[in-house]
Amino acid sequence: MNHSKRAVSASEKQQAWLKPEAHKEKVGVGFSRILSEWVLTPYLKKMTERYLRLVPNVGYNLPDPNPGREYTLYLHIPFCESLCPYCSFNRFLLEEDKVHSYFFFLRQEMRMAHRLGYRFTSLYIGGGTPTVSIDELVETIDLAHELFPIREVSCETNPNHLIPEVIEKLSGRVQRLSVGVQSFDDNLLKQMGRYHKFGSGEQILEKIRQAAPHFPSLNVDMIYNFPNQTEAILRDDVARVIASGAQQTTFYPLMTSSSVSKSIDRSVGKVDYRREARYYEIILEELREDYKAMSAWTFLRTDGGMIDEYIVEGEEYVGLGSGAFSYLNGTLYVNTFSLMAYEKAIASGRMSVSAKQSYGRREQMRYRFMMELFGLKFDRTRFKRSFNQPAERGLWLEMLFMVLAGAFAKITPETLFLTARGRYLSVVMMREFFSGVNNVRDEARKALTVDERTCALPIKGKQLMTN
Repeated sequence: MNHSKRAVSASEKQQAWLKPEAHKEKVGVGFSRILSEWVLTPYLKKMTERYLRLVPNVGYNLPDPNPGREYTLYLHIPFCESLCPYCSFNRFLLEEDKVHSYFFFLRQEMRMAHRLGYRFTSLYIGGGTPTVSIDELVETIDLAHELFPIREVSCETNPNHLIPEVIEKLSGRVQRLSVGVQSFDDNLLKQMGRYHKFGSGEQILEKIRQAAPHFPSLNVDMIYNFPNQTEAILRDDVARVIASGAQQTTFYPLMTSSSVSKSIDRSVGKVDYRREARYYEIILEELREDYKAMSAWTFLRTDGGMIDEYIVEGEEYVGLGSGAFSYLNGTLYVNTFSLMAYEKAIASGRMSVSAKQSYGRREQMRYRFMMELFGLKFDRTRFKRSFNQPAERGLWLEMLFMVLAGAFAKITPETLFLTARGRYLSVVMMREFFSGVNNVRDEARKALTVDERTCALPIKGKQLMTN
């Protein structure tokens, strides 16, 4: 599921930051590992299997927007020059003719959303690699500004696109540029198939240093808990992030799904979650002096200004493009993963939704609970106003677990704040949630043609890079 983005000033979010002394709290690795391995992870796996299921139907369309409501717009660009073995997103090997055709139809779908009456104030562009065609991307961003009152734009990219031609065209158009680095360690980059394409860790670091001053916020995306990652490698990764000058960094735990588990095993090794709590604690320790936590895995430099975080401020968002998700009125909508089916749908005058799943009141409460905890605090007043009952009644089991686990640092009538352990448990929740979403992607991918499926296999990307 995509995340809403909202850029605000540092002063507006000062109260969301944990107090400096809270960073010194320990995750409590042993107990946290038991809670994760034996309680939370098995429970969440069952929940995601139960609720993250789709009902296919080509006739679906997005509902009309609620009058006066502002939404986030997500655009998905499903093309990459090479395919990473751990990625479950909808992506295909780059073919120039398909890229130009795809962007054309994506802009048509944006116009459809405009005709439905949607009002988007923030735009997030992900992939894939959105910057594979910079001119098409620029035209798409400019159209978004023409159609909607967009206040800020976030965009993903890869290190090899941090070049003057791309930076110059995105500067002023993109307020937050997120660079997928994953690790600065050369051996890990080689195992992931990224060294040949993006360069060494030192080369990537230098590109980030040069690009950072051109954007209000430059985010470095990192992954931890690779099987061959040691504590020393992780500490070095954090040190290089600090030295990069990036205003923001995001450290994701390594996540998997059935479609990429074999390619992960072949390339980087079998994932071991027993080290995850310790590695998360190292990240908190190493970032403490230079960055403040803005979510369970996103950190902002202490002297930074703009904040653009992976937190669902407004729960509802619209995803356009092949493989994008939307969440509206308690219903998850999934667009077709097939490029052929996507273009055919848009050409026929309908949007590309191919499946959906509606959620009841309790599931919506769980989703709100998880997303707010991910943002480091839980607004009890807002929850009661939305669901007409306190969380202690509507989610008594979840609340009891978090209290007994020592997840809350402070409890007030209005707000619950998280301890370091609570933040780690939030990471586990999000890891399992996204793993469940990745399994949804696996199901959606089954509708691809044989040719499309071949172009989406990570092993082909690896072969391409070694030829």
